[in-house]
Amino acid sequence: MSLDLYTPEISALAIGNPYPERLADPAGTAEKRSPICGSRVIVDVDLDGAGRVAALGTQVRACLLGQASSTLLARHAIGRTPEELATARDSLTAWLAGSGDTPDWPGIAIFAPGLKLTARHPSIRLAFEAAAEAAEQARAASEVAV
Repeated sequence: MSLDLYTPEISALAIGNPYPERLADPAGTAEKRSPICGSRVIVDVDLDGAGRVAALGTQVRACLLGQASSTLLARHAIGRTPEELATARDSLTAWLAGSGDTPDWPGIAIFAPGLKLTARHPSIRLAFEAAAEAAEQARAASEVAV
């Protein structure tokens, strides 16, 4: 495995999650696990009246890459719609698989050294998968409440 992926920038990103605590009563929650390394990420989401992420909470029990990806997701998720989070998730998946361009998410290119390390892809995707699912749950819950 290449150590090029475990850079000082990735290490610094791993400890910078701005929302490291779960929400008390979220409208949407999703948990994702990586079967390869056992990493686990839970994302809680509340949406505002316009259907955008208003509050985010996380619980991250993950490897360095899962922690860094969770921080990157958390730093830029507020104000996004469920559709935008789903697009980010899908773009990240395609990019890591080699069938898409670099996703339109601030800072995501930091993971470029991991493109050839397919065993690490699930860890990088965890937070984005959980956030997209949690946001969709929150959107569905708000439609039922109306």
